[in-house]
Amino acid sequence: MAKSKTKKRKNSDYKQTAVTAAETKTPEKKSTLSRAQDRAEKRQKNKNKPKEKREKGRWKEYFRGVKLEMRKVVWPTRQELGSYTAVVLAVCAAFALLFWGIDSAVLAGIKAICF
Repeated sequence: MAKSKTKKRKNSDYKQTAVTAAETKTPEKKSTLSRAQDRAEKRQKNKNKPKEKREKGRWKEYFRGVKLEMRKVVWPTRQELGSYTAVVLAVCAAFALLFWGIDSAVLAGIKAICF
C-alpha cells in the first residue's frame, strides 16, 4: 500500500475556540430607508465637489500606448494575406448563394400558397 503524501493531522491540531458575538464586532444591520438616505447623502456630497481638471498629456500617453501595442502585432506575410483574402471572399460568396437560394424557395412557396 502506497503512503499518502499529505501529512495526517491529529485532533489536537484543530483548535476549537468559541467566539462570542461581541468579539466578532458584527455591524448592526441598517434598515433599507437609512441605507437609501446614506446613499443620497453621499451623492449630494459628491455633487457639491468641484470637478477635477483633466490631466494634461492624456492624448500623448494614449497614442504612446497605441504605438507600443502596434509594435507587438504580428503582421501576416503577403502570401498569408492573399490566402486569407481568398478564404473570406469564398465564404462570403457561399453564404450569398445560400441566402439567395433560401430566399427564392420561400418566395416560391409564398407565391404557390397565396396566388
